[in-house]
Amino acid sequence: MRRGTIFGIIIALMCIASPIHAQERQALPFNDIKGHWAEKTITEMVAKGILDGYPNGSFQPDQPVTVDQFIKMLVLSYTEMHQNGERSWNAAFPPSLSAENQAILKQDYRYFDFKPATVGYWAKPFIDVASDLHFLNKSGYSDFQSDMTRENVAEILYYTLQETEFLEDSQYSQQLAQSYGDLISASEREQKFIAEALAKGIMQGYPNGYFGVGDKVTRAQSLVLLNRLTEKTKRIPVEVSDADSSLLLAVPTIGGGKKTVAFPDQKMRDAYEILQQAGQLRGTNQDLLDTTLRLFRDQKEKDTVLALSSSSVIQKQQAEAALWLDPQYNTYGITIQLRDGTRARNQEAIETFSNYLFGYQAATFVKWFTEVCKHVEAGTIVSSKQVAIGDYAVDILIDPDTKTVVFSIAKSKNS
Repeated sequence: MRRGTIFGIIIALMCIASPIHAQERQALPFNDIKGHWAEKTITEMVAKGILDGYPNGSFQPDQPVTVDQFIKMLVLSYTEMHQNGERSWNAAFPPSLSAENQAILKQDYRYFDFKPATVGYWAKPFIDVASDLHFLNKSGYSDFQSDMTRENVAEILYYTLQETEFLEDSQYSQQLAQSYGDLISASEREQKFIAEALAKGIMQGYPNGYFGVGDKVTRAQSLVLLNRLTEKTKRIPVEVSDADSSLLLAVPTIGGGKKTVAFPDQKMRDAYEILQQAGQLRGTNQDLLDTTLRLFRDQKEKDTVLALSSSSVIQKQQAEAALWLDPQYNTYGITIQLRDGTRARNQEAIETFSNYLFGYQAATFVKWFTEVCKHVEAGTIVSSKQVAIGDYAVDILIDPDTKTVVFSIAKSKNS
């Protein structure tokens, strides 16, 4: 084979990995995207250096995207390109990560240059960073050159969202996904990924009522999906028309966002309002995020916990008490760390919550709750146990080292 022919093949194979200045990308005369449904997004994302065109002037928007290409685009979607052609993480990306992942970026990828490997497999740098940030499990892929399917993309979106935002309530997302006729052809695990991508407004089904399980994802579709992942304003509004929409509620999350929770019944839906009432009893020394009301000793403790949760420091200090709902398992709970004055400060809030749950038998729970806490405060060994109070089974879990007691409250099997 002639030397010139070999050089041409190498250029074609590396087209998605060769860095081109952003201004040059904007000027590329792609001859096959005019009028394409994703033309605008392709133009914008190519200008940002997320994906390149081919040397012959084409973009080939409807060609399947491979796993390694998608991972490279995912990583680059969280970066900015500078005038000199160099890249850096965009300002909002590191703070969105956990303390563990922020440390990984600062330590293991301090000098990461966002460029393909010139020796060995070109995609290795992108796969490694995505794997270390837990966006994917690279051991789960036997062939990174294989074409991406829609469920493959949904899986990567799921884990990326888990690390950079939050996951939607599983009951709510699965409720949305059940309307697609081909969902049953996906595994239970894949259905979880698909449901999350749908609930987040990043993916959507086809007009024929199918999601497209097994369908390959194109280069154009990849850019659109990643654009929605990183630009929340581009996401698809999710409409709920189910008869049980009265059990859905948008609740606040860390970072000032909102997520929709599907409560299993009206009892728990109303319990959320009780959490709000209980929180008001502690003034400003509380916050209600997701379906957990955190109760703080004072403003200083609250400020400390909030500061730690938004920093790269591994958080050890927690709120002194929490009242919580777990809609997925239809379970209620109270967690309390027994420090000096904890019970007295939170007694009214806890009794408001327990009065709602147990009704006329609330006094029985409060008496038992108080006795257990006194024993733990005194350092007396208390075994984990379960007691029945009315229609509920109450499990107690104790960490004697931190004097933390968890009361998990669920409907009794006999009720």
